[in-house]
Amino acid sequence: MKYVEPIRSKQQIDAVKSYLKDQNLRDWLLFVLGINSGLRISDLLLLKINDVKTKDRIVIREKKTGKIKDFPISDTCKKTINEYLTNINGDSEWLFKSKKGNHPITRIQAYRIMNQAARAVGIKEAIGTHTLRKTFGYWAYKSGADITRIQKLLNHSAPSVTLAYIGITKDELDNIYINLNL
Repeated sequence: MKYVEPIRSKQQIDAVKSYLKDQNLRDWLLFVLGINSGLRISDLLLLKINDVKTKDRIVIREKKTGKIKDFPISDTCKKTINEYLTNINGDSEWLFKSKKGNHPITRIQAYRIMNQAARAVGIKEAIGTHTLRKTFGYWAYKSGADITRIQKLLNHSAPSVTLAYIGITKDELDNIYINLNL
């Protein structure tokens, strides 16, 4: 797979959300939960309805690291989850259930969903399932969160790894010095 970037425009994020909501509430929830949780796609796809229904926190064991991940569900995610679950027919245990049986959608299907949505709203950069996690990290950084805290949330080994991961370049960091001028 190609190297993917975070979505760096709030307008593009809103456009993807709107597009997906009109297309499929499951896919809309996948996007919203992905960009607001920083979970890897492998962990998102394994979520069950009981992991989020009427909950204030998501508690899972990460597939890649085996570590317990325990974090609060944002109000945006709660509203999206509630709207999605209101429209769910049947008793599937999977939050992101495939239309082809009682199992979650695949990573490849999630990639297709994200890519189609991005193309539909005019995003030209390479987009993939990892874009969700990178977008979470990027916007956490842009909102003023300390890089070492984001590093911890993403389970990275060093702040420099996190900065590279979320696409913060040396030029962007240099601009802080250039523009400060106290």
